[in-house]
Amino acid sequence: MKNDYLLLTPGPLSTSETVREAMLKDWCTWDTEYNQIVQDVRERLTNLATTETDLYTAVLMQGSGSFTVESVIGTVMPKTGGKLLVCTNGAYGDRIVKMTEVLDIETVVVSTSERTPIDANVVEAQLKEDADITHVVIVHCETTTGVLNPARDVCAAAKRYGKTTIVDAMSSFGGVPIDVEEWGIDFLISSANKCIQGVPGFGFCITKRSELKACKGNARSLSLDLYDQYETMEEQNGKWRYTSPTHVVRAFHQALEELDEEGGVSARHERYVKNQQLLVQGMDRLGFATLIPLEKQSPIITSFFYPGDPAFTFQAFYQALKKKGFVIYPGKLSEVDTFRIGNIGEVYPEDIERLLSVIGDTRASSEHNRLT
Repeated sequence: MKNDYLLLTPGPLSTSETVREAMLKDWCTWDTEYNQIVQDVRERLTNLATTETDLYTAVLMQGSGSFTVESVIGTVMPKTGGKLLVCTNGAYGDRIVKMTEVLDIETVVVSTSERTPIDANVVEAQLKEDADITHVVIVHCETTTGVLNPARDVCAAAKRYGKTTIVDAMSSFGGVPIDVEEWGIDFLISSANKCIQGVPGFGFCITKRSELKACKGNARSLSLDLYDQYETMEEQNGKWRYTSPTHVVRAFHQALEELDEEGGVSARHERYVKNQQLLVQGMDRLGFATLIPLEKQSPIITSFFYPGDPAFTFQAFYQALKKKGFVIYPGKLSEVDTFRIGNIGEVYPEDIERLLSVIGDTRASSEHNRLT
């Protein structure tokens, strides 16, 4: 079945027909063949994340990406004596702060404006000042705006002070080259429906084994106990503690195969960068300016200011594009009017060119209607 439109969003995103077809078969969660697929997924994810694969493992967790973020925060932080430094410059960093409030975790926040990347020097100064901090977390690609935060630099600063590091790489892992060992990442979090190009249903944490094993007994939730999920998968050869999203796992396995066929993360990153560059250049010609300077911009999603046309409304623009086969995102900022266009998923330069043509026609039609 063909889709009616391309999802130009940061996930869920447009998937290949073969990924969708992989969900047409039913699986038993106890079946050896299915559990072997789970184990292969875990191994493949670890291989994508680092060459030091003996030091790391991957743990899968049911639910959306935020479920996995909360499982990591709630399991990694000790029940007493821990203090988390949260870096935030957008909605997803703020969501982590909210999680710590609900979980009653002592927290210190380093924040910047939504248009500005986190400053690793400010993080280091905070670590120098506050010796009680034990853990540091940062969102790599903050899809509130599309800004790419310096996760590697922040982790390096944290490691200079002996801290445990957590990176929310929800929207970047698989589409931006990352080596967790080289970057000094102890826990990296992402989701099935992002740059690997699977469908929603589970998230995953790629974690240093030694760090995870030290978390036994920390969890503040039964269902979201990351350590217990890891132990069960290890001891029962890929078995999940509770019902797993079998169809989604099989689709994700297919998506991993297709990532390999494309040439791996570096090749996918190259495609995403080309998509994003074409998009920005074309939108500039059509009178749409970007919110974030190119050097601070991720290749995942781009925020654009509304054009200088008082008759422009996002809803009318959105519906016009949807009728022509493209779905985009509203903005998330309160102080300025923006909308967002993603270019990850089963999206290619020719799709971006078609989008730009449609936007050009839509703007020309709107102008014609205004004048007449």
